[in-house]
Amino acid sequence: MKEEVLEYKISELVTKTNVPKSTILYYIREGLLPEAKKIKSNVHRYNDEHVELIKYIVYMKKQLNRSNEQIRYAIQNKNQSFSSSFQMLEPLMNTLSGLPSDTIHYNKSAFIKEFELDEELVEELLADSILVPTTDNEFTEKELSIVQLVLHYKEVGISYDILKSYAHHAQELSRLDHQIKLQLCGARTDENFSTLWKIMFETFFKAKEYIFKRHTYKVLLNDLKNEPQF
Repeated sequence: MKEEVLEYKISELVTKTNVPKSTILYYIREGLLPEAKKIKSNVHRYNDEHVELIKYIVYMKKQLNRSNEQIRYAIQNKNQSFSSSFQMLEPLMNTLSGLPSDTIHYNKSAFIKEFELDEELVEELLADSILVPTTDNEFTEKELSIVQLVLHYKEVGISYDILKSYAHHAQELSRLDHQIKLQLCGARTDENFSTLWKIMFETFFKAKEYIFKRHTYKVLLNDLKNEPQF
């Protein structure tokens, strides 16, 4: 039995998405939304795909500051799924890298030379996955800050094994992230497109950070409570 497609007037679409009529019509003119189904010359109907795409557009604009061109390309390629379309993942990749657009990049040898670093230490940190450049030859000041942190550990004579442990657990977590991405890819439809995208972004960047920081907070708070009072 064929599933019934729900159709909405423009006023109902406004209510469902909390986006003004003028903005919805603008999205259509810009090619971000498909044209409405034309019933009569002045009667148009929208469906759940319009609802999901509007949610996606709003999210991408407000949360990731995506341009119309970037959103249009992503929507045009949305049937390639999260896995096969880099344009769908590109906003996430940019956020994951944590690098501003004006970041200066160095290859490894130029990085070591520019900041007068110990090449053996850099190689050691790369082998331990404590240094994780976005590509093999993209070293930035973020990598420099990690090297400097390790030097601080060495300066006070404390092992930086905790950073090695962080690296190990980060690799394990990345495998969990991969699993959730595969689950989302397998569940994707035109009707849940924006919701699945939101799940992936919110899980990777908000839920993970919330859970980790709150557990650290509780451990430190417990330490404070148990400190001897003099």
